[in-house]
Amino acid sequence: MNRKLWFALNSVFVFGLLLSSWQIGVMIFKVPPYMLPGPDLVAKAIVSRFPTLLQSLLLTAEAAGMGLAGSIFVAVLISLIFAQWRGLRRLLYPYTILLQTVPIVAIAPLIIMWAGAGVYSVALITFIICLAPIIANTTQGLISVDENLVHLFVMHNASPLQVLFKLRLPHAMPSFFVGIRVSAGIAVIGSIVGELFAGSSRVGEGGLGYTITYASNQSETDFLFALVIAAAMLGFVFFFIGMFLEWYFLHNWHESSRSDIPE
Repeated sequence: MNRKLWFALNSVFVFGLLLSSWQIGVMIFKVPPYMLPGPDLVAKAIVSRFPTLLQSLLLTAEAAGMGLAGSIFVAVLISLIFAQWRGLRRLLYPYTILLQTVPIVAIAPLIIMWAGAGVYSVALITFIICLAPIIANTTQGLISVDENLVHLFVMHNASPLQVLFKLRLPHAMPSFFVGIRVSAGIAVIGSIVGELFAGSSRVGEGGLGYTITYASNQSETDFLFALVIAAAMLGFVFFFIGMFLEWYFLHNWHESSRSDIPE
């Protein structure tokens, strides 16, 4: 049997086993639905509230996508500057990494106060939380080129820009995509955190974070679980998009993404 098909069947089996264990555990221990609904109740909530669920999912995906795309663009520019000017890198690099230590829950209300409620504020929060991993990984890839290769380019009269774009940037691509994969996973978290504070500029409409708050206040635990599952699935989608882009750009030349290398 094909190895990929076997892996897929095993994954489906494990997923089914987890759902069955969840359902059996709820039935045996007679857990109240308001504390832990079974998979059947969660499935019914998904079906009955699907329009609301889908609308919230799309709003969160929009904010997360905007924030992630913006962080990729800005992080690459900053990393290219850091790679060219060592003194500037030593001066400013620690401050960019400090972004990763900023408690986003603490600054989210300030961002909402300054930028107003709505999708753009949520995207800005996502941008901040996604920026540091991409800067750190891309910068490390750009400055980790073998000095002998740099000297070889210089011997052939390559300009600093040629060294940057024809040597350092291709060398940094694997590290760049590692940063994207990390940020893709936390982009959804950043969006939901932002939406917990101001995910809606209109009454009754908002992303997953806004709807999670509503479901929690209404004690709709089954719908709350459905929202959590939707958030997890959205995180998987962002992560696998990052993996696909990594494979698409690297599989022809870099060993980390080639499928013809034996395991």
